Amino acid sequence: MDRRPGLDPAVAAVRRAVREALAGDDSPVVVGLSGGADSLALTAAVAFEAPKTGITATVVVVDHGLQDDSAVVAARAAATAESLGLAARVVRVQVGSDGGPESAARDARRAALAAVARGTGARRVLLAHTLDDQAETVLLGLARGSGAASLGGISPDREVEGLRWLRPLLEVRRSTTRAACIAQSLDPWDDPHNLDRRFLRVRVRHDVLPLLETTLGPGVAEALARTADQLREDADAFAAIIDETIEDIVEPAEAGIAVSVGALAANPPALRHRIIRHVVASEFGQSLTRAQTREVARLVTEWTGQGPIDLPGCRALRRGSRIEFVASA
Repeated sequence: MDRRPGLDPAVAAVRRAVREALAGDDSPVVVGLSGGADSLALTAAVAFEAPKTGITATVVVVDHGLQDDSAVVAARAAATAESLGLAARVVRVQVGSDGGPESAARDARRAALAAVARGTGARRVLLAHTLDDQAETVLLGLARGSGAASLGGISPDREVEGLRWLRPLLEVRRSTTRAACIAQSLDPWDDPHNLDRRFLRVRVRHDVLPLLETTLGPGVAEALARTADQLREDADAFAAIIDETIEDIVEPAEAGIAVSVGALAANPPALRHRIIRHVVASEFGQSLTRAQTREVARLVTEWTGQGPIDLPGCRALRRGSRIEFVASA
């Protein structure tokens, strides 16, 4: 229990979340630190909890080089981590342009964290996303008309290429991480990009969510986070069903893959659409829009002899009792 005399409730909440994430595995971890309140509170909690179970933690500060003083900010964050008793290193990255500045920076950051994790033998990377980040992600997904899988938001524990990406603070509010920093005399860095309303997420954070809280009453962020949890459970269940059935309904085709019309027709639309998207994603590495998915589904449910459908990276056509997906010329 963290009910010790003098222990600040915010510090206790962050430490408890980190302790639960670290439990059951004493292998090394990597912690992503930007210097902001969320990642600084996470780092301080790891510094307190990891030594108690013999876990070696390495803090990585990624310098994106996108601001004039980025090297100074990164060095300061690393020094703070070291003052807490953790090994820290700064990694300078080159940020590309694919997918926009936010996406490109995220990709560069994750690649740097993964490289350090593999170099140190760590199998887990801890990131500092909070409940507020989750709520913003769900709202952005709603605005874009995303499906249930996207509305499932940020996963608390996701494995990619042998690395587990853990987000212990997804049930902790951003106000709590800042309070935890204040209670521990930690001085977080405030990224000016987080106030730049050119970014959609910033507008959601400072304009949309506060308006919803004012109009609908408190608890909107928590409700959005609960919605993400429920939709993620549904998406995981669908994924498991697809994994169990996909091998029975697909077969090789020339320059592609084919799916049984009968098997697709026998499934409800939600599962049929997911199978179609799964086949295209796994075989051709492309994502389909809902409109594209429905057009392919019409080859099953509304077949009138229509010709091939052009899709990203491939074409879909009906041949007899099969829907074939073949690589684009």
